[in-house]
Parts: sequence; C-alpha cells; structure tokens
Amino acid sequence: MRTVELTCDPDFDDAVRAVWGRLDAAGLPSLTRNTHPTHRPHLTLAAAGAFPPGALERIDDLLAPALPLRVRLAGLLSFSARSRRRVLAWGIVPTPELLAVHGAVWAALDGADEPHPLYTPGRWMPHMSLTRRLEPEQLVTALEVLGRLPDHPGDLDAGRSYDTDTRTTVPLGAA
Repeated sequence: MRTVELTCDPDFDDAVRAVWGRLDAAGLPSLTRNTHPTHRPHLTLAAAGAFPPGALERIDDLLAPALPLRVRLAGLLSFSARSRRRVLAWGIVPTPELLAVHGAVWAALDGADEPHPLYTPGRWMPHMSLTRRLEPEQLVTALEVLGRLPDHPGDLDAGRSYDTDTRTTVPLGAA
C-alpha cells in the first residue's frame, strides 16, 4: 500500500501529540506508542495498492504551491476498525482548499491499483488519528479523558508518500 499524506508544522504536530499523550497517560492505546521513525501526526489524502507511473512527480508538483495549507481540527470522530475495536480521531473541517488538493491528488492517481475506497473523493473524512485499537469500553473512557477538545487551527506544511512494504517515506511538495 502507498499513501499520500500531509504532515503538520511543529506547533500543529505538538498539539496532536499532546492529545496522544493524554490518552497514553490515562492508560489507553495511543499513537504516541508507535515509535517507528517515520510515524508522526498526518492527514492521509489517498491510499492505493500501487501508484501509476509518474503519479508521485505529478503530486509533488501540485502540492508545492498548495502548502502550507491552513486547516482546523474540530470534534472527535470514531470509526470501525477491522474488528470490534474502534479508531478515535480528531476531525478536520473539509474546506474548499483542502477538498481541491484532495481532488487534485486523486486526479494525479488516476489508474492507481486498488484505490482504498475510504480515501476517495465523496467518501473521505479528513481527520488526524489519535488511536487505532480501542475496545468499545475504552472509547467511553477516551471520550471522558479528552472531553470536548477545542477547535484547533494549524498548518499542514509538507507532503510525503508512505510505502507500507518498505516502511519508508518519500517527501512531496517541497518548494
């Protein structure tokens, strides 16, 4: 699987990591526990089994003028995981600018093998993941620990592509 992601500027990154830390301090599964060197808060724009030839170059070209991109975190979201477990995420308001970048990325990926349907235009819910493996009863505790998170604006200032096979990233959108 390959992804296209946008990463946070340092202040925005710190804000998301602080929420990860609150969950971890409460003894809940948290993405703060993922210690892989490439792991950091990010917004996934697209995922597919393989990208068509030239796609990364096209995406690199379209992201450069679009970044930094101002977004706003607002509200908690919960998604089903592959089992009875839940994903907890901080929602991102889908602004016209963000939706335009998302659509342009998918246009550049036209013909990608095995596009992940939850990231395609019309189905995508922009978010920053906070945890991926909450048991249903832990979800209640997580919501109690976090309360109502305040809206938080921030900048997505860089892009990258992650390869799940090699666990490596390729930078995208460098000006």
